[in-house]
Amino acid sequence: MTEGFLRARRALMYVPGSDEGKLAKAAGLDIDGVILDLEDGVALNRKDEARTIIRHALETLDFGRTERMVRINPLYSGRAQEDLRAVLPGKPDAILIPKADSPEIVREVDALISAAEQEYGFKSGGIALALLIESAAAFVNLAAVCQSSLRIQALIFGAEDFCADTGVTRTVEATELLFARSSLVLHAAAFGMQAIDMVQINYRDMDLLERECRAAVQLGFSGKTVVHPGQIEPVQRLFTPDEELVDYALRVVAGAREAQRSGSGVFTLDGKLVDLPVVKRAENILARARAAGVVE
Repeated sequence: MTEGFLRARRALMYVPGSDEGKLAKAAGLDIDGVILDLEDGVALNRKDEARTIIRHALETLDFGRTERMVRINPLYSGRAQEDLRAVLPGKPDAILIPKADSPEIVREVDALISAAEQEYGFKSGGIALALLIESAAAFVNLAAVCQSSLRIQALIFGAEDFCADTGVTRTVEATELLFARSSLVLHAAAFGMQAIDMVQINYRDMDLLERECRAAVQLGFSGKTVVHPGQIEPVQRLFTPDEELVDYALRVVAGAREAQRSGSGVFTLDGKLVDLPVVKRAENILARARAAGVVE
C-alpha cells in the first residue's frame, strides 16, 4: 500500500484557472497541492483564456514544494485535448481527469501525455494522473479504471457530482455517502494509490470540516480536497499522523524487527499481540508521516 504515498496529498485546493491573483496567492500557501482548474471553476466564456493563464503560472510562478495539478475538462466536452495541448508544455506535476468513468478515458489522456513528454523531452511517465471518481459508472468500472494507467497515483471522490448523477440526497452527516467513500478507499488500497476525500463546500464551518476530516482518516483516506485557504491548516493537521501515533508505529516496526531476529512472527507490545497486519498498518502510518515531513 505504501506505493501510493509518493508524496503528501493531505490538502489539495481547487484554484480557478482564470484568476491570476488567486493562482499567485496559491503559490505561496505551503499547501501539499493545488488543482489549477479548467473545469467547474471557470466560466465557459473564459476557458480558453484560462488555459493561457495556467500555462503562464506553471512556467513563471514558484510553487515551492506544492504539487501543481491541472484539472482538465471532461473528454466528452470536446475541450480536454486542447486543454492538454495548452498546459502540458508547462510541465505540470499531475493531470486531474474529471468524470473518469471508464478505462478508455484514462488511456486516451495517458496517450496524449506520453506524446507530449516525448515531444518536449520530459521524463517518460513523469507526469502523474489523479482521477475524479464522481459517477455511478465510475464506481461500477472502478477496478478496470484503476488498472488503465501506470501514471495513476490518486483517486479523488467528487461527492457533489456523484449525488447529482445518482439522485443521492446530500446531508451534513454524509452517511448516504459511506458506501461510495469506502469503495473508493478499498480500490485505492488494492492498487497502491492514495484516496482523497470530498470537498466540504461550507468553508466557514470549521467544526464540520474537522469532523469530516476525522471520519475520513478513520475510513482510510490520505487527504481531502479544499476550496478555501482557511481550510488548509486543519485539513493538513488532521491528515498528519500525530506524535503519539508515530511513536507507536516506530515501536511496532522496531519490535517486528527484533521478533524476526529471534525467529518469531508475533510479539507483544503494551500488553497486546502484534502480528503482520498490525506491522503493515504501522509501516503505512510511517510512510504517511515521512511524506508529510514529520519523521525521517
